[in-house]
Amino acid sequence: MADAGRIADYICSLEKGYGGLCERIAREARRDYVPIIRPETAAFLRTMVAAMQPSRILEVGTAVGYSALLMAQVMPKNGVITTIENYAPRICLAREHFRQAGMENRIMLMEGDAGQILSELSGPFEFIFMDGAKGQYLSWLSKVLKLMGPGAMLFSDNVFQDGDIFESRFAVERRERTIHGRMREYLYELKHSAELETAILPVGDGVAVSVKRGQHTPFFIEERQQIEKG
Repeated sequence: MADAGRIADYICSLEKGYGGLCERIAREARRDYVPIIRPETAAFLRTMVAAMQPSRILEVGTAVGYSALLMAQVMPKNGVITTIENYAPRICLAREHFRQAGMENRIMLMEGDAGQILSELSGPFEFIFMDGAKGQYLSWLSKVLKLMGPGAMLFSDNVFQDGDIFESRFAVERRERTIHGRMREYLYELKHSAELETAILPVGDGVAVSVKRGQHTPFFIEERQQIEKG
């Protein structure tokens, strides 16, 4: 069987692209070493948003706005995204990218510490994309769960930490051991939470997809019911 690198390269070769603006943002981000979502993960994220059709999306970790714009392309026409970023230079760039895309009224960027903002937000959100500081995923989880309604999806990126997650804590660099331990605990909590159903997938640098248990009516069914009522 082909190795993981060749598989990823082939999958990426099939992509049709996401438009000139997004392609430029991606090129510039990689040139400037700004961490953005990997191509195969981007395709998976968009597919999940397209399937869920969430009217309210929360993103933790805006960076330069690339992933928010990818989600905006496939969310419902009445959908809105709330995205959180704490690094000032990237905030300015993300706002400009949203303006260029004509999405400044549908993507709300909140500046500041994610932990504090998560405590102040009002839910429910139907889709949450976790892509901020990896060492903080665990501390944010309880806040995120409170913002999720029944049937909401939590999409957590980079959970493999470039492969470190599979290693013993003594095999990773000392400075990475705290993050390594926190991510392992985060994944354990996702898999053992009574509130969540979670799959951990080898997509990109690892993705955890969690759905909050409970009775709910999917957005597309609600929309269809409204149409039928006339």
